[in-house]
Amino acid sequence: MNILMIGSGGREHALILKLKKSKYAPKIYCAPGNGGISKDAQCVDIPVMDFDAIIDFSLKNKIDLVFVAPDDPLAAGLVDALEAKGIRAFGPNKAAAIIEGSKAFSKELMKKYGIPTASFEVFDNSEDALNYIKTQNSFPTVIKADGLALGKGVIIAECLAEAENAIKSIIEDKIFGDSGSKIVIEDFLQGPEVSVLAFTDGKTITPMASAKDHKRAHNGDKGLNTGGMGTISPNPYYDAKIENECMDKIFLPTIKAMEQEGRPFKGCLFFGLMITKNGVKVIEYNCRFGDPETQVVIKRLQTDLIDIIDAVIDEKLDNVDIKWNNNSVACVVIASGGYPLEYKKGIEIRGLNEDGQLENATVYHAGTKIENGKFVTSGGRILGVTCEGETLERALENSYEAVKKISIENSFYRTDIGKN
Repeated sequence: MNILMIGSGGREHALILKLKKSKYAPKIYCAPGNGGISKDAQCVDIPVMDFDAIIDFSLKNKIDLVFVAPDDPLAAGLVDALEAKGIRAFGPNKAAAIIEGSKAFSKELMKKYGIPTASFEVFDNSEDALNYIKTQNSFPTVIKADGLALGKGVIIAECLAEAENAIKSIIEDKIFGDSGSKIVIEDFLQGPEVSVLAFTDGKTITPMASAKDHKRAHNGDKGLNTGGMGTISPNPYYDAKIENECMDKIFLPTIKAMEQEGRPFKGCLFFGLMITKNGVKVIEYNCRFGDPETQVVIKRLQTDLIDIIDAVIDEKLDNVDIKWNNNSVACVVIASGGYPLEYKKGIEIRGLNEDGQLENATVYHAGTKIENGKFVTSGGRILGVTCEGETLERALENSYEAVKKISIENSFYRTDIGKN
């Protein structure tokens, strides 16, 4: 079979490597892909938002399945456009993808259906937002751009001055573009965070192995929010009791709520959760595989991914027994100096073999390209160095040993992944 993966990051590389192991032995294309992905799939130079070119390529190359991985094309309706042309696609349609595309929508959905989340208000102008902040006078407080912002649209304000600056920069200065035309202001929650990805066909929901993401740029959860600096699986805070609470109060109610809203969700639904003293609460939903959570979770998957994808699309997920291994997995992200702000590109990556890999590790390429036969940097997050182990400590030890074998000028990584 022929598969076209849409996207260009570490998540897509992880999914492609899993698809390569399928018993169906698919030929895999990736649009647009990256340097590392080019060693495992045939990259085609098509941007993720060029729907016409994606459809044209799919028809001409007899693509059996298009896997839409990133948020932007999902929210803009790529799955709808593909299906309208008779092309089989994995991912939610535009109506369902709004669960990530609009934080205001997702918060109102949770409020309507009694799904536990932080108290919130939605604003479309600075004056009302500031008055609310001053009236509440509770810090820290969380300020979110309503729309998609590459995982960086959340600002935690520690005081009134920071809140004023955040509101002004999002609504007036439009640092996140039109995604910030509305903002959500919500209570700051405290407790361990958990990431749970789940396969769902709109009726049945099957959670994947749990994960823990580290969003802040630097050790001790300091610095700016990033797209993710590292992950571990399983999440040590996510036990059977918490899992049952999530299934009863969050996972199933969310799927039923979306169905009742006339927006049945088919694909991968990501739950960003926080275990508070008052129970588990939803921080956010994503309408796709998380990045870099996918890198650790998908490595533990034992069931053929294509069988799961087919079951999701055909609404037969209840017929599939999805199995996971019992190992721990750790992913350490190597990032460009300056990320998530400005950073240089085109810096040579040393230490990898000709396939962009390392012995005893899996290196997922996020921001790389090949120039003159060499891997060079092309993004903020460069590589996700990922290893398994019988224990979390062993998995982390293996990942950090592998990271030390890679040399990229001015790059950095957190040394405390999985430690807090």
